Amino acid sequence: MSAAPEALPHRHVLTVPTASASVRLARETAEMTYASWGIGTAHPAMGPALLILSELVTNSVRHAAVTSPSLTVTFAAGEDALAFAVHDRHPYHPGVVPVAGHTGGLFTVAEVLAEQGGTLALRRDADGGGKSVWITLPLRDPLSPLNARTKASP
Repeated sequence: MSAAPEALPHRHVLTVPTASASVRLARETAEMTYASWGIGTAHPAMGPALLILSELVTNSVRHAAVTSPSLTVTFAAGEDALAFAVHDRHPYHPGVVPVAGHTGGLFTVAEVLAEQGGTLALRRDADGGGKSVWITLPLRDPLSPLNARTKASP
């Protein structure tokens, strides 16, 4: 994957209350936003993206609502990748490697990312009072002949 989330040309930001209804709203917004950029729900990356998004927003709702009355989801996309970040103002840093034997939450995210060739980056706010979890998923199969030709071009 050649593009970092900051380099992706399409971007949309959604801020919602840290409440259970926001999980559905984030998913619906993801579907509409990515579709407007030409990445429909039938694209192979969308199912995994929506699952991961749901897990991350659910984690913020469950664990950050006391200190973070809202959460922000940033959606991004480019030719080769889609990305999104879930940000809340809870200071707890969950780490990026799930605990062995743990199920659900970040363990599910890590499994899906490994299967899809995606990445996870956790970025703390400068003041240490919150964090963003960035997810990036490739839109093209890195082993496909078309993608290999594209990367070999000058």
